Amino acid sequence: MALLIRCLNYQSRMILRQFSSSRVCFQIEKSNDRQKIVKSESHKDIGKAKPFGERVKETAKTTSYLGIILVGVGVTGIMLYAIFKELFSNNSPQAVYSDAFERCKADTRVQDSLGLPIKAYGEETRRRRRNHVAHQIYQKNNRNYMRLSFHIQGIRNKATVHCEMRESDSGRYECRYLFVQLDSYPHTTIIVEDNRFNDPLDSPAD
Repeated sequence: MALLIRCLNYQSRMILRQFSSSRVCFQIEKSNDRQKIVKSESHKDIGKAKPFGERVKETAKTTSYLGIILVGVGVTGIMLYAIFKELFSNNSPQAVYSDAFERCKADTRVQDSLGLPIKAYGEETRRRRRNHVAHQIYQKNNRNYMRLSFHIQGIRNKATVHCEMRESDSGRYECRYLFVQLDSYPHTTIIVEDNRFNDPLDSPAD
């Protein structure tokens, strides 16, 4: 009886060992199969090329973005050039305005009539800013002329400045006349500079 039990136990252990070994082999084979599937899929993804239409779309999108950037750079350059020309050119209305104001402010007759200190300002815009200088550029006798006007104010009075510039042979603007007219009655006019009689092409009546 004891011998029979020992035989049964031995057979049971052998069956368990065979089952365990077969399970381990099955798991190894299953793991190898998964690795093969993953490798095959990765090779497929690597070897898979994008369609021609998709590549064309991506190229067109990149080109359009580059074009937008170039247009933006060009517009910025034009704006910077216009600002630089307006602020630093001797022939710009802003430069003529600044020079005319300095000459009016230095005139003792203007100082006595308006009172110190004297400030200047342009026409009022829709945003209630007074930095706009009214000016007009025209041609006469094949030469360029510029007329501009602005306002000056002291502690006693206000006045309107009238200035006209004439382009010389060198291309620079030279003062043709510079008047200061008081806003209050009797609207006295102070002639700061008048060069109309010095040019035979010009007439004092202009």
